[in-house]
Amino acid sequence: MPLIRGMARTAVVAGTATAVSNRVSRRQYQRWQGPEEPQGAEQPPPQAAPAAPAQAAPDPVERLKELGQLHEQGILTDEEFAAQKSKVLNAMG
Repeated sequence: MPLIRGMARTAVVAGTATAVSNRVSRRQYQRWQGPEEPQGAEQPPPQAAPAAPAQAAPDPVERLKELGQLHEQGILTDEEFAAQKSKVLNAMG
């Protein structure tokens, strides 16, 4: 039994480390990607899918809604959210 517990613990730790690493990679990609990229730019794997409609539909209200969802999910920090929101609002007026 101790061997199985040790293996299970190792699997949990490895899974957690992988999840954290992937989240950090996605956030760094988004931070460097920014909204300045052309519409044909390559998108990151599945987690960035909510950002794709914003490029296809430049409606500022929809973009703000999507940014709000990313912020609520913890993908965007408070500072990143404020910066992106400011860009959208400045582009409107």
